[in-house]
Order: sequence, then C-alpha cells, then structure tokens
Amino acid sequence: MELAIVGAGAAGAAAAYALRETDHEVTVFEKSHGVCGRAATRRKHGCTYDHGANYIKADSDRVTELVTETLPIEGLVTVEEPVWTFDHAGQISESDRQEARKWSYEAGITQLAKRLFAETDAKVAFETRVDGLSRDGDGWRLRDIDDGALGRFDAVLLTPPAPQTADLLAATDWDDPLAEELTAAVDAVPFRTIYSVLLHYPFELDVPWYGLVNTDRDHEVGWLSRESCKPGHVPEGELLVAQMSPAWSRRRYDDPSEAVKADAASLVADLLEDDRLADPDWTDRQGWRYALPDEAPPADPLRAAEEHDLYLAGDWVEGDGRVHLAVESGLDTGGRIAADGR
Repeated sequence: MELAIVGAGAAGAAAAYALRETDHEVTVFEKSHGVCGRAATRRKHGCTYDHGANYIKADSDRVTELVTETLPIEGLVTVEEPVWTFDHAGQISESDRQEARKWSYEAGITQLAKRLFAETDAKVAFETRVDGLSRDGDGWRLRDIDDGALGRFDAVLLTPPAPQTADLLAATDWDDPLAEELTAAVDAVPFRTIYSVLLHYPFELDVPWYGLVNTDRDHEVGWLSRESCKPGHVPEGELLVAQMSPAWSRRRYDDPSEAVKADAASLVADLLEDDRLADPDWTDRQGWRYALPDEAPPADPLRAAEEHDLYLAGDWVEGDGRVHLAVESGLDTGGRIAADGR
C-alpha cells in the first residue's frame, strides 16, 4: 500500500511512526526544508531556540512514554522551572496549577519529528508543496503548485493546519457529496495568529520562572519564556521568546519586522519592569498565521472521509494547539490506516 502524508510536522511524523512495522510505503510531502512544523527550532549566534511550540508537555501517558522511554533520550532535556501567570494589568503571580513535566532537546524541539522519522522507512520530499488532489478510481493523485504530478497513492493523510487543509480540499477534484461537507467542516475551525519575537541580552535575569502566560488573554504579550532554562540552548546571557497576543499579532503581522520587534521588546520591558529589556543585543522573529486552533471540527465528516481513503490529523483535529495532541492524533490516525489495510 502506498500512502502520501502531506506535512512533516509532529502529526505526520507520528503517523509514519505508527506505520513503521506495516507494509505501507510512506511518502511525506513537506513544503518547507525541515520537519516538525510549528514545533520549530532555529540557531543563531551560538544559541538554539524553539520559536513556535515551546516544549512537549507530559499530558499524555502514551506520548510521555514515547519521548522518555521508546525514542532515543540522548539530548532530551527537562525544563525544571515553573510557568507563572500574569493578567491584563501585567500583575505576575505564581501559578496555583500543578506543574506538568516539560521537555525539549538540546538540539531543539524539532528532534521529536526527526527521531520519529528515523524509526521509519518513510521518504520525505522537502520543499514540495501539494496544491491539490484528484480521485482516481480507488486511489488519489497529488499535484504540486506547478500542476506537476506527484504520483498516485492508495491513501492520503492531510496534516497541515485546518485553513491550509481546507484550501487543499477546496482544490480537490472529487465528485462526491462528502467533499463539500468535509471542506466546510475543516474551514470552520478557528485559528489564532501568533507573532513570535526573540530577544537576546548579554545578561541573565534573576527570576524564578521559565515562562509567563497571560491567563485572561487581555495583554498584548500572550506568552514569555526563557530559552536559557533549556540546557544547551543559550551559552551566555538571556534569550526571551515573546509570543504576542492574537489581536496584536494580527494587527502587526505585515508591519516592518524591525518596528514590530522593537515594539515587542518595549512591551516585554514594561511587563517585567526592567528598562534594559527594551534594548536587546540581537533579535529574531517568526509570524505564525495559523498558530493555535480554538476548537475541533465535527468528527463525522472526517471519519466518513476515511471510507474514501482520505485521512486528516493534527492538533486542530483534537481542538487544541499542543505538541502532544498532534502526536496523539498522528498515532491514532496511523493506527486506523493500518487497521483499515489501506
């Protein structure tokens, strides 16, 4: 059986991993040059930093076992410091929630997908953007943005964020009443836009927390964390990851990046009441137009599509933007593909 997976993020990698001991020939099409999607890592000036999803959270026994026991654990690091909270007025408080364990890797969170794929025989085609599908008998044909043929497959798994998956479905040649219902269901999934700003300083902060989260969602900074709390990430100084609120991110998304980073640094300085933070020695940024899903789509059209060898997976299928949920979704969907014999 030949399976095409669109997207080499955590869900796509987990699905390939779930099929590693089957006779499926898996081909993954990834539009970028790397794996793990929004669980992304960069390197700059000797620092390693996770600028999308910040960590893997121990909210799933299955994913916890996978990360800490089944996959190689060399370079796996635990974030020991806690996550505190702040409100719309910038009042920072120690969280009263029980802390879950948090992990990344010395080489960055993208190691999760790399280690999953390393256990498989899947072929990954990078910088290949799938632009549409067409039903071909009991299989599917894929095409790229230049209308070039990418091959025929017995089944297809779509893992991009819901808005991008909806665009793919809208461009799909499939004469079935389910096509319109499925596209509408996926397109209705709401997503938050997040602008991440990276701020490095030649000094360290004397604070007891790893991260701060805005719990009332009414501050211009939505999340702030310290990459220096991840062993091996920041050899000197402090590197802050500021993820701005969805409203601020949408408003500033297309503004000149230098102005956006400067304004974000000022907001961080105000939040922490430290004027030094308005003047970082270097910066970076990443806009995530489709960062976090706010709810899941109805299950019925997604399950009905599986009867036609078309599968969907991702954190958005679970209704929340968490790395462990993306992995869970990929493992579950891969398991169903194996059970269906497709």
